[in-house]
Amino acid sequence: MTVTEPSEAEPSEAERIAGRRWRPTATYPDPQDDGPTAKLEKFIDAMVATGQTGQIFGEHGIGKTSTFVSYVPKRFPGTTLVVVPAANLTPDDLLVNAPVRDDHSGELVLRQLVMRQLVPGRPFVLLIDDSLQAGSTVQSQLMQIACNWTLGEYDLRELGCVGVFLTDNESLAETSVRRSDLAILDRMVTIRLGPNDTAWRQALAARFPDWDLREVFREWASLSPRLRYLLSPRTLQHVLDCARAGFPLAWGLPLLNGARLSLTEEGKDGEPGRDRTADVLDAIAAAVGASNPATVTDPVRRILRAAMTHRWAVLLQGPPGCGKTEITKQIAREETGRAPVYFSLPVTNVEDLCVPVPAPDGSLSAMLARSLLDPEPKVLVWDEYNRPKDKATFAKLMEVTQEWTLAGRRIPNLRAQVALQNPPYHLGRKLLVAANNVAQASRFTISYEVRPDDIPANEWLISTYGETAETVLEWWKNDIDDEGRDWVTKRTLERLIKLHEADMPLEPGLIYLGDGEYAPVPLSALEARLAGRKNIGLVEIARNRASWEARLAAAAETSAEGTDDTDLVHQVFSNAEVSQLERHLDLVARLLPYLPPKLRATYVVGQTPERQRFWVAALARMAELSVRR
Repeated sequence: MTVTEPSEAEPSEAERIAGRRWRPTATYPDPQDDGPTAKLEKFIDAMVATGQTGQIFGEHGIGKTSTFVSYVPKRFPGTTLVVVPAANLTPDDLLVNAPVRDDHSGELVLRQLVMRQLVPGRPFVLLIDDSLQAGSTVQSQLMQIACNWTLGEYDLRELGCVGVFLTDNESLAETSVRRSDLAILDRMVTIRLGPNDTAWRQALAARFPDWDLREVFREWASLSPRLRYLLSPRTLQHVLDCARAGFPLAWGLPLLNGARLSLTEEGKDGEPGRDRTADVLDAIAAAVGASNPATVTDPVRRILRAAMTHRWAVLLQGPPGCGKTEITKQIAREETGRAPVYFSLPVTNVEDLCVPVPAPDGSLSAMLARSLLDPEPKVLVWDEYNRPKDKATFAKLMEVTQEWTLAGRRIPNLRAQVALQNPPYHLGRKLLVAANNVAQASRFTISYEVRPDDIPANEWLISTYGETAETVLEWWKNDIDDEGRDWVTKRTLERLIKLHEADMPLEPGLIYLGDGEYAPVPLSALEARLAGRKNIGLVEIARNRASWEARLAAAAETSAEGTDDTDLVHQVFSNAEVSQLERHLDLVARLLPYLPPKLRATYVVGQTPERQRFWVAALARMAELSVRR
């Protein structure tokens, strides 16, 4: 539940827009009309003026809630907007019977306590968001409010309520229920909205004041109804956020049940038609003068740092054991100076996050977990995001990821939220993860599919386990195929290292599949490397530098493309970690002149900044040594 009043934490974007005076933007350089300009704004005015309950149906992400957040404070000065995310509610959140001391008799008596946000002490408009997603008991409470403007023994008008609204998506794919009781439906005024009926364009213009978004809006309006539904205004905002940060615009498209949402037309008989994702996103990038790269170097760390800079919620999806959690914790410590606030959803209850408790003034107050109220800068990590312990806990997270509040209370100094999850399938096996819908999936500014080589876990293994890790990594990079590398995660590599150091057999370190079967990865080459029978890597080349220099010189004279010796050294250089290369800078600089220029170019182009810095230094050292010769 959200109340649009000043608090100790940062306001949301919509609140910032609502709370400041009008400023010209590149999209709207002239002042806008102070009165209602959108259909929803006019509806809000009418319902408040007539004292009727307004029911609003519209697709996800078209700006229903944000229109209320920006318009109500501007249109009705002195009036508070109370937003109740109904999907998050439990029966005791709004109203509960509790023992209190009677002022006259001094005895303990049962008294109904109402949620604190419903007694703000000033006129308020109540917005019940996603009411069709609430449980049956909560539905009954909400319908009492909608029909009579009462809750239990409380008359909301007497508490200051001047308007009651319900917003929902009619699609059964997102709510699973419909409101059909005529006794209830006869108490409300109902409208259906499309994306042209809310003020989302003005909100985007204010978010990107230096970009003229009129061409973006024209491009969006030219799309088919299906593509406009997929590229909702909320998702369009995320795409523009990616463009602003220099990321691929596709990262702003949500991951729906583990797969990237594509902007695909609907063909005949409902079959998928033309995929227009690339050309639509390229057109949006061109409209704002931004690039749309296919990828960027070091993507995971850059995404995490951008999230903590811009106050984003981001989703990282990757296979088990690839290092998602550890790198998130590492970047959070680097950016905030402290460990993140961490919750693993398979073992997290609603009560671990917040519980309603009686307050001295006779209302219900939300008590949050201590870690959430720490005033220091914080990053929230939701691990195993698609493996929630129960639906109630997952529903609570919908409020946090969208509104950055919990039970209506802002989480102070919250810098970013990072959700981590596994894909539904990996290595041909189904993982026990929950499904989502597009309304849930589109809550994240960036949704990224992590690949094992996106995370620099290799450097951590080397710094922790030294030469043994180097040997195991050389096996992992050179001796097994891509499928084998998928089976051997960085977590598995660490187990293999520890087993070797404990002089134990290696096979039990592989993933166990049941019935005596382990992951199908041959270990004979690793055992040979660890036994010292095969060890072609930087260490071996360094021990025999003169021999390798002579072999590469001969290869360069034999062919401009080099020989097998050239390819072997190139592979060693390409696969080595930066820390390994730095320890052998002179060796690398002495061998570089014998490698074909096209191979040397691959060490710099498209590499991470750390690798690029090393290779620039190595080339400089190569030039220095050639002068001495």
